[in-house]
Amino acid sequence: MEGRLPAHLEAAALIRQTQAEGGFAAVLQKGESEAGTILLVLCENDTNARVYERMPAPDGDRKWTLSRSQDDENKAEFGEYLTRRGAQDRDLWIIELDIAQGERLIGLPVPTS
Repeated sequence: MEGRLPAHLEAAALIRQTQAEGGFAAVLQKGESEAGTILLVLCENDTNARVYERMPAPDGDRKWTLSRSQDDENKAEFGEYLTRRGAQDRDLWIIELDIAQGERLIGLPVPTS
């Protein structure tokens, strides 16, 4: 048996934790319930959007990795990226969490800017 939490449970937990702390959460694309992967869009008051995905690490684990940050000069490109990723993988969950220092919710240090 695989030691991985089903995608729908992890998604629900992230959404509930965000809402419990006064943030906003939305499912932008609902993926496969059990084995789908999760792409997180973290932002703060609809600004400074970042995309995190789990990527394979050398130790065999899958760690949250920053894969894209929104360019303030070209915000449309960020939305196009999400659309492309969703079209490439119908099992993918795309979840937006609008909360300060969202990285802490996935066990990452909060970036300094």
